[in-house]
Amino acid sequence: MDKNILSQYIDACELIKETEEEIKKLNRKKKTVIQTNVSGSNPEFPYNPQHFKIQGTTFNYADDSQLRYQKKILEERKSQAEQLKINVEEWLNTIPPRMQRIIKYKVFEELTWQQVAGKMGRRATEEGVRKEFNRFFEKK
Repeated sequence: MDKNILSQYIDACELIKETEEEIKKLNRKKKTVIQTNVSGSNPEFPYNPQHFKIQGTTFNYADDSQLRYQKKILEERKSQAEQLKINVEEWLNTIPPRMQRIIKYKVFEELTWQQVAGKMGRRATEEGVRKEFNRFFEKK
């Protein structure tokens, strides 16, 4: 694993959220109901005017097939992002807990080295934490 994978992890998490929102938008398109009032009259005498309320969806078969195709593509994108997320989380479980915390603070929470050192405690300095981080990724 390298630093690029960790940044891809962050992007994958955001992509999962965005894709779920897009899928919800597609599902809302199906449920859009339109209603209107029309007027007419009896076909026989007396020709009394009548008013009717008509409602329905604008959704048709062609839209349905396109919507299913778009939803399938979004589901594939989401599953790929989830797979990357799982791979990174499995890798994070194999590294030492101290390095897990440094990665969490620096990469995921985007703190400065000084803030990371403050969170690490135990007399950790920003230079020491930064060097530990860099050495860890150099030997990998």
